Amino acid sequence: MNKEVPHDKGLDNSLSLYQEGYQFIQNRRERYDSELFTAHLLGQNTICMSGEEAAKLFYNTELFQREGAVPKRVQKSLFGIGGVQALDGKEHDHRKKLFLSMMTPKEAKKLGELVLGKWEACITEWEQAEHIVLFEEARKVLLRTACEWAGVPLNEKDIAEKADDFTSLVDAFGAIGPRHWKGRRARTKLDEWAGSLIEGVREGKLEVKEGTPLYTIAFHYDLEGKLLDTHTAAVELNNVLRPIIAIAVFITFEGLALYEHPQYRTHLTTDLEREIFAQEVRRYYPFGPFLGAKARKDFRWRECDFKEGQLVILDLYGTNHDADIWETPDQFQPERFRKWNGSLYNFIPQGGGDAATGHRCPGEGITIEIMKATLDFLANKIDYEVPEQDMSFSLVKMPTLPASGFIMDHIHRKVL
Repeated sequence: MNKEVPHDKGLDNSLSLYQEGYQFIQNRRERYDSELFTAHLLGQNTICMSGEEAAKLFYNTELFQREGAVPKRVQKSLFGIGGVQALDGKEHDHRKKLFLSMMTPKEAKKLGELVLGKWEACITEWEQAEHIVLFEEARKVLLRTACEWAGVPLNEKDIAEKADDFTSLVDAFGAIGPRHWKGRRARTKLDEWAGSLIEGVREGKLEVKEGTPLYTIAFHYDLEGKLLDTHTAAVELNNVLRPIIAIAVFITFEGLALYEHPQYRTHLTTDLEREIFAQEVRRYYPFGPFLGAKARKDFRWRECDFKEGQLVILDLYGTNHDADIWETPDQFQPERFRKWNGSLYNFIPQGGGDAATGHRCPGEGITIEIMKATLDFLANKIDYEVPEQDMSFSLVKMPTLPASGFIMDHIHRKVL
């Protein structure tokens, strides 16, 4: 360890990580007045980094790899064993092209249109309901949307269970104990379900339109010219569906943002205004806390020695709240995105770098289009009231959500 680089005291700092959650790295950045420090996490000496320059370094594929960086507990719940997130080199590039081919701007627009239609179809039922919980409704709407788009058959009676299973995968990310094991059980169930779909398509027992994600994944060939094994194909199908359903978290925070900042409601009549509002929701509210990689080789950066195989963690939440990047970062100000420079490294709610060549989420465009469509629905298609409730959210729990899930009542279609 270098004397110049701060080191967090203690035999193991993992407990502090779980106790401080999203702010673990940010707290120490302020304590040590340094964008990087070392800590003992998950049984190993780890470098923790935050900020735009750190993100640029982290996404240098000559210096870092993802293979071996994702803990098995996360692979066995959130990502699945064999998924694209843990691949590197040519194998990663080849698999990533599969996802990029399915998640084009045209497909993102299609998903935005689909989700708006699904939202509007809910209005009649909601008008008769005493109240609805936005998070619960969002995950069901997004499951229907994702499956219709992907060519995945979905029985209405299975929606609640499937939505809960996909939510459990995401909820298991930073969890220990019951939440983690629930995510593991959900992963097993969902992979078996997706595997049966893959086999059905390959055997001709399930008809699916060519060009849909289900068809594309079922007949994707690896670098050796072989079809993906059933399990890996199932994991990747769920890696298409899961992130779409996870947008329910952002949507719930959209509802909260509209409530807390009602002055923006009348602005959301154009695509541009909805986009900058959605981007500020993604920056301001917590989603992914951090990401991990391993050093490919020994190198030195900012007086810190990185050792081959060493775990390095990049602070997503802290970078999105970095006062060196964002003016008044702890205030909600959508207008800041009118002049954002479009950097791939200073705004990283779903990771940084280039999605085409690196590990940035290829579905980011889908996230934005679905959030924009939902804003259009909430601001322009319905009127509703927000009853008294607990809308607080914890920065310790990873991932987090408003406690109430955001309750809405007295809902009715807006008369134009």
